[in-house]
Amino acid sequence: MLGRIKLHLYSGEFSNRLRRRHQVLWQEAEPLKKLWLTKNNSIDDWRDENLWQRRLSNKLNAKEFAQLHGAKTSALYWKGRDVERIDFASLPAQYVIRPTFGSGCTGVFLMDNGFNLFDNKYYSEQEIVAILRKNVKELPNQCILVEEFLTNEAGKHVIPTDYKFFCFNGKIAGLSVINRQGPHDGTSAFFNEHWIPMEPLTISYPYPYKFGQSKPKCFEEMVEQVKKLSKLYGIFVRIDFYATSNGPVFGEFTPTPGLGRGFTKYAEKLFTLYWDEHCPGQI
Repeated sequence: MLGRIKLHLYSGEFSNRLRRRHQVLWQEAEPLKKLWLTKNNSIDDWRDENLWQRRLSNKLNAKEFAQLHGAKTSALYWKGRDVERIDFASLPAQYVIRPTFGSGCTGVFLMDNGFNLFDNKYYSEQEIVAILRKNVKELPNQCILVEEFLTNEAGKHVIPTDYKFFCFNGKIAGLSVINRQGPHDGTSAFFNEHWIPMEPLTISYPYPYKFGQSKPKCFEEMVEQVKKLSKLYGIFVRIDFYATSNGPVFGEFTPTPGLGRGFTKYAEKLFTLYWDEHCPGQI
């Protein structure tokens, strides 16, 4: 039974490759000359520099790239570094704020009439601006995105369920489903691309396993889009999607999830096999 599987953190070959990749991408490789591209750029433009996939760690670039290849994304209300210029009066009652760079839930606001669903706190506009100002000051290329708050398949504004696909050049090794009730609260489940339950892949999230996880109505379409984006990306990547009242919506690309930490021994073995078969010799 999946609920009785004893989980172990295991630092194996897959984790070692992710840590090596992080060092190469962000410390050893020559910096990218063009940091910002749009859906109006050709695929050749996107791929015109070494290790071009680094561009897609920028969440705004990732949205543009996904749109270029037919995936839906959340509507963009505002972008920039001068956060004092955000026109809160023009925003709907529900909106999302997130930085273009960063991992996890850092700097993310899921606002519903002044209430952040992520940390269960009310924020004034001035308090939000102060936090965002500090965020952009810490990173020279950081920008802030103010976006549509996607509704779930039932049409409700709740913390969205994350569908995190572990992909290898068009092949899906597995996915984790994270049902969040907060930044450190919720449940998780693991499946293959046919929605057949798998052994746990990660214990990065402190969430208990959820039996009876409902399959989203748009799952087959989501899988199709994930495979397409993964094939374009070429190398291993985790691709996140949401199931919404408007079908599957792209979230982000993550080239080094958890910086190589938090994978089970089962995942280490499975992901290494997929890497060797579908991404041989790649970073």
